[in-house]
Amino acid sequence: MQGFLNLNKSAGFTSHDCVAKVRRLLRLKRVGHGGTLDPAATGVLPIALGRATRLLQYMTSDKAYRATIRLGVKTTTDDLEGDVVASASASGLTQETVLPFLEQFQGKIEQVPPMYSAIQVQGKRLYDLARAGKTAEIPTRKVEVYQIEVLDWRPGELAELDVAIACGAGTYIRSIARDLGEVLKTGGTLASLIRTQSSGFSLEQSLTLDELAQQVEAGTFNPIPAEAALEHLGKVTLSADDARRWCQGQRIIQKAEGTDHKGEGNEQGNDHGLDQQDMTDQDVSTDSAGNIRRVYHENGTFLGITQVIESECELVLAPKMVLVD
Repeated sequence: MQGFLNLNKSAGFTSHDCVAKVRRLLRLKRVGHGGTLDPAATGVLPIALGRATRLLQYMTSDKAYRATIRLGVKTTTDDLEGDVVASASASGLTQETVLPFLEQFQGKIEQVPPMYSAIQVQGKRLYDLARAGKTAEIPTRKVEVYQIEVLDWRPGELAELDVAIACGAGTYIRSIARDLGEVLKTGGTLASLIRTQSSGFSLEQSLTLDELAQQVEAGTFNPIPAEAALEHLGKVTLSADDARRWCQGQRIIQKAEGTDHKGEGNEQGNDHGLDQQDMTDQDVSTDSAGNIRRVYHENGTFLGITQVIESECELVLAPKMVLVD
């Protein structure tokens, strides 16, 4: 079995817990997840199965969330799992007064991760240090928040703001809640978090662990095809002969557009013993991830991931990850 599971994680489970449960349900040794989700959070947790675990590094890191930020309280963990360390009335706040402060968290920003997080400082996980009563200097990190949309506002001593957030890798929504509370001088913490999208998977198409168990028992579970999470990458289609050689670990040379059939340096033979293929019967599309592309057999079978090394007169397809025998 190989491919992906779009898991709807329940509250109370760590991402590692979910991997262990999926491993047991599917009786599969190779299982991995595509992005940690806090135990209190729910929503999309991409799970890679079998050989697809090798593809996790190539998945897009963009994510989307629905979050509730509670203003008027500050906690040790920056969410409701922690102890309250400060409070101040938020009754004087309105949605109109909060919005300008919220906007400063959009775009490319510097963020300090929560003390209770899996980030390592001097070889130690921050949450391990925090649980031991120790502190550490937490380095800031640059993250990108593409959009913050206000969904609802509930005024009061403990005011609550519901938001939809689209962001890039490494963004902590708990830090946004904490920092918004700081600039408003009321304190802030994350009251709830649902991940609605991750690495191309959406909440609407996700399965809970119970639903997965039911499908496994009924014999109806089918993984999402491995290439479904890689559509942000460009595509290369190879002829049957080139596909066979590429799967054997050989590099494939293709003529770059606008050059003769043989590029310069090839007229006296191929010094590297590499195969050469005219681009006219190939389908090579550009991608948003530089020189990494999906590779397909001409019959439509997904073969794996290649690096494309470009020169003035040729393209070299160097195998990075072969997923078929």
